[in-house]
Amino acid sequence: MTFECILFEKDGQIATLRLNRPQVLNAMNRRLWLDLEAALEDAGNDPDIKVLILTGEGRAFSTGADLKESKTRSIDEYRDYLEHLQTVSKKIIRFEKPIIAAVNGYALGSGYELALACDIRIAAEDAMIGSPEARVTSSVTGGAMRLIQDLIGPGKTRELLFTARNIDGREAERIGLVNLCVPADRLMETALQMAAEIAQNSSFSMRMIKKGLHMAGEVSLDALMDFETEACLACVSTRERQSSLEKFETRKKT
Repeated sequence: MTFECILFEKDGQIATLRLNRPQVLNAMNRRLWLDLEAALEDAGNDPDIKVLILTGEGRAFSTGADLKESKTRSIDEYRDYLEHLQTVSKKIIRFEKPIIAAVNGYALGSGYELALACDIRIAAEDAMIGSPEARVTSSVTGGAMRLIQDLIGPGKTRELLFTARNIDGREAERIGLVNLCVPADRLMETALQMAAEIAQNSSFSMRMIKKGLHMAGEVSLDALMDFETEACLACVSTRERQSSLEKFETRKKT
């Protein structure tokens, strides 16, 4: 499948999705969101794909909304655009397979929010991450009002959103906004290594774990623990359970 604004590659159990508007630092327009949605559908339906990596082509992950396009929208058109953005963001957050964001260069506004929607974030040391919305009389989207607080707490979230300050990859790692910070020339190598490590594990188990992690912030402890029981039983009832145990025992002995 080919796309106008995305490069989509599959290599074994890992798919890499690159935002591909490098001439505008991967600024996000309606076409890019449509391509992203279609690529997610493709990867979700492919049983061979176990992990996704999301990154940007060229010098940026994404500088956020394409302001050239947004300036021409009516309020009704803007509402339609935002509602579609939110729909795709929810699909990323709830995607059944793990997604790693490899954050290269600028990750600003809705580009930053796209990285937040992923399960794991690896940033280049020189990445520049931030939310400029307060500076341009806008507001954050993509679930960021909750996602940022879940990672770094309410106080630091308010500081970053109110000041509209950018931080580099090192600072993002220090405060817990990203999982890992590495030199720029090792970013994709590191993301691929982590993806390969994840891909060794059970797709069904990861699907159950992701579902439970999302439920954890939305349901009571009793309801969550009931789900944990059923998820565990569903996992141990699969055909791959015995082979997984045998592989695990073999690794322990080596």
